[in-house]
Amino acid sequence: MVDILEARVLNPQITLLKLKAERIAKKVQPGQFVILHQDEKAERIPLTIADSDPEAGTITVIVQAAGESTKRLCALKTGDQIRDVVGPLGQATDFEGAQNICVIGGGVGCAIAYPSAKACHQRGAHVDLIAGFKNESLVILKEEMAAIADEFTLISDDGSTGKQGFVTDALKEKLDQGKKYDLVIAIGPIIMMKMVCKVTEAAGIKTLVSLNPIMIDGTGMCGGCRVTVGGKVKFACVDGPDFDGHQVDFDELMQRNRTYMEDHRCHLEEVK
Repeated sequence: MVDILEARVLNPQITLLKLKAERIAKKVQPGQFVILHQDEKAERIPLTIADSDPEAGTITVIVQAAGESTKRLCALKTGDQIRDVVGPLGQATDFEGAQNICVIGGGVGCAIAYPSAKACHQRGAHVDLIAGFKNESLVILKEEMAAIADEFTLISDDGSTGKQGFVTDALKEKLDQGKKYDLVIAIGPIIMMKMVCKVTEAAGIKTLVSLNPIMIDGTGMCGGCRVTVGGKVKFACVDGPDFDGHQVDFDELMQRNRTYMEDHRCHLEEVK
């Protein structure tokens, strides 16, 4: 059993869980994830590690309440326990010596963007961080992101906080101002990552995206998380989750992620 040392509501949809996981905390690198199994009847849920403390033996995950299982996770309190946590899984983000980096997070994707930006900052790279949300009530990790960014830009769809617009607007503005990036990292909704990649491809900037396909075992055995990258089939759990954004078939990924949407909707209606 894994102890929950802290359960903190970040906004009405998202909860932060700090877990006692000493072995994972010692080995995890930015971009890697864990799979949580709340109890013997629960689903196995993949979540990127948002932060870790090797000395304290803790990892932090951020959960968005979307279905029954994630709603149950978000309802947990400090002092509760999770049956098991497996990780670290996946490949660590490869920054390849980039020194001028723009990290872009959208919504709950900021929980994944933050550790990447933090790692780049800690090794001395210049980091611009763009964080986009639908509105002010959904903002998470604002202070944490601002603390590790050389330039932090907050964007909201409705203008209720930061600048009004989309993350691509902020990226285009920076490029128009003469910003030169070795690498752009984009993490968030699939359509957001696709639009960012269109901007960076036109500008000739290498871009990494973190993909979130349907995933079951997290070890490459089930094949559920397959994605097409550069015309070849890859498994996000073992080959990723980071991939060259200019090579990803985003349209196929969006279609696959919609496969069980109707079943999901019907199930949520049944459990109300």
